[in-house]
Amino acid sequence: MLGELNKREIVDLLKSQFIGRLGCHLNGETYVVPINYVYQNDAIYAHSGEGKKIEMLRGNPRVCFQVDEVKSMFKWKSVILWGTFEELEGTERQQVMQGLILRIMPNTNDPGRDPSHGISPELRDTLIVYRINIEEGTGRFESHEG
Repeated sequence: MLGELNKREIVDLLKSQFIGRLGCHLNGETYVVPINYVYQNDAIYAHSGEGKKIEMLRGNPRVCFQVDEVKSMFKWKSVILWGTFEELEGTERQQVMQGLILRIMPNTNDPGRDPSHGISPELRDTLIVYRINIEEGTGRFESHEG
């Protein structure tokens, strides 16, 4: 059976996952990249070093974000969101960075590592921490019993 996820199912999927795909577009080029994220307060929060993704997001803050859970070819859920990129600063930046570390570290293969998500304190201070302000979204699923 194919179907649409309702808002609660969309939120549940976003909360249960920690890797999604961020799509950005600038000057005729589309770029899709996997990111670690936290879903909270109806937004996607993530971090990145300087590079192509951040350059494109700064040039065009309109984005698409996709998350899925695939159990088999005929049993999956997928959510696609559209929104805008916003860089965070100050206290909010620090709180989000801590939230990312707490969410991501238990899901690593080596949770005993430095709880900084394996990032040295010097590098952590140079990371761009950002929010995707969600404007709309949709979810689909396929589920076959058998």
